[in-house]
Amino acid sequence: MTTSARRAQIAYGLALAVVVVDQIIKSWVVTRLAPDLGLTLPVWGPLRLTLVENSGISYGFFQSGGGWSRWVLAAFSLVVSIGLAIWAQRAEKSVIAVAIGLIMGGALGNMIDRVARGSVVDFIDVQALHFPWVFNVADSAITVGIIVLLAEGMFVSKTGHA
Repeated sequence: MTTSARRAQIAYGLALAVVVVDQIIKSWVVTRLAPDLGLTLPVWGPLRLTLVENSGISYGFFQSGGGWSRWVLAAFSLVVSIGLAIWAQRAEKSVIAVAIGLIMGGALGNMIDRVARGSVVDFIDVQALHFPWVFNVADSAITVGIIVLLAEGMFVSKTGHA
């Protein structure tokens, strides 16, 4: 197996892990909190679980109210994921493959919600830390993946260290 094929496998495996973890946790949260949309359960310190249905994009931006935008956002997630899958096959560094896997898994996890529910299930609430949005595992994976890509592009690539 070539090095690029191994990197692609890293990306695909990580994407699958993100989707599985995201969907399992969302299922548990919906089952536990569904009767009380908006109910907040303290978890630890500033961390709370608050069930929110998000018809917009990550962190609740661009709320759409459902309808045709649900399908546009789902299709966009699918197109992005396909592009990332192709990129993963050409990734020159393992760190890039990891970032791609995180972003791809997050996009697919939220796409599954849009198709199955009409909106994305958000539940991680750290508003006590003055972070105004409720989010989920998929959003977190996308954010971390983007940060890794930016950091690699800004710092690692410039210094030649990886």
